[in-house]
Amino acid sequence: LVSQIEAQQVPGLERAVDFSSWDWMAVIAGALFCVLEKLHGLLGNWGWAIVGLVVLLKILMYPLSAAQYKSMAKMRKFQPRIAQLKERYGDDKQKLQMAMMELYKKEKINPVGGCLPLLVQMPIFLALYYTLLESVELRQAPWIGWIQNLTAPDPYFILPAINIAVMWATQKLTPTPIADPMQRKMMQYMPVAMGVMFAFFPAGLVLYWVTNGSLGLLQQW
Repeated sequence: LVSQIEAQQVPGLERAVDFSSWDWMAVIAGALFCVLEKLHGLLGNWGWAIVGLVVLLKILMYPLSAAQYKSMAKMRKFQPRIAQLKERYGDDKQKLQMAMMELYKKEKINPVGGCLPLLVQMPIFLALYYTLLESVELRQAPWIGWIQNLTAPDPYFILPAINIAVMWATQKLTPTPIADPMQRKMMQYMPVAMGVMFAFFPAGLVLYWVTNGSLGLLQQW
């Protein structure tokens, strides 16, 4: 439909397919749909096109994610020292935070390095959400087996359940720089909270997130 509208060469007519009220999001969603359309032409299925999109993004972002996982590996190496600091300073959270920051600075560890790839992914995630909502081509498009409509929620909640498992396994491999026990406990429940939230999202969006998380877990392992 997008290609047919563009072929009319009428200025502004492309906004008839409005992926978002935000101009910047509409641009990202439009570009995303073009890539998905090319992948669909190669793979013949919109679900596999979404999987292919994740693979392409992972290849493009490999240097960034590789640096992220190296930083995490460093943090795992220094977990015993961080545990010693926690024992030494006890309930004095201010001194503990200062000591941990000093350790990170000395050993050149970036405790928030893992956030950057996630921040890069979020605009793509949101753009795909609008693409699934607005694209006629994706409406009621099947993937495999139980997923017969990528724009509707997973009817059996299988993809959200897989997402919980992937996030839980990723947490086990990821060192936690958070000193506060309450915050750590909240982070432990994050996979379940995300799984419940994704149960109401379009299956195509959850497929994107599960594929991205699974490849990330494999790379981190």
